[in-house]
Amino acid sequence: MAKSTTTAADLDTATIVERLAEEKDRLFKLRVQHATGTLENNAALRTARKEIARYETELRAREIEAAEALAQEEKA
Repeated sequence: MAKSTTTAADLDTATIVERLAEEKDRLFKLRVQHATGTLENNAALRTARKEIARYETELRAREIEAAEALAQEEKA
């Protein structure tokens, strides 16, 4: 499976929220597999956590940007 070159910054907010939910669900399933001893690829846990962090970071950056824009509008 080829890795897409689309970054979180290229996506709209709704897509990021959707993918974040999917990654959290995937991470939960991976943790269950790990706990039951059926997980074959332990690195998948790490990559899922990193993807979640990327999406959350992008959402937070957009939140900060929106707050700063609102503050600028209130000053003007």
